[in-house]
Amino acid sequence: MTATPTSVTLLTQADCSLCEHAKQILARVAAEHPLQVIEIDLGSAAGHELALTGRVLFAPGVFLDGEPFSHGRLSERKLRRALAARQPSPPQFERKP
Repeated sequence: MTATPTSVTLLTQADCSLCEHAKQILARVAAEHPLQVIEIDLGSAAGHELALTGRVLFAPGVFLDGEPFSHGRLSERKLRRALAARQPSPPQFERKP
């Protein structure tokens, strides 16, 4: 059974070192968690609208399945915890006496 990929929207800006950092983290994490990453320029109309609705103050902005997750320096540990929490837990089997 394949896990459903988490949709990640990344709001970026040109010449943004934190945006490059976020891309590197997403690439590393994608090796262990199925991710579908969409990058949107913060300066575009769609990026500006998303930043306003998600209250993203500055790049990079990260949304998981459409919900605001973070802005600024992306924490790999926080991202991994959030993705692990989204995975369905394995079925528990009751042991009969």
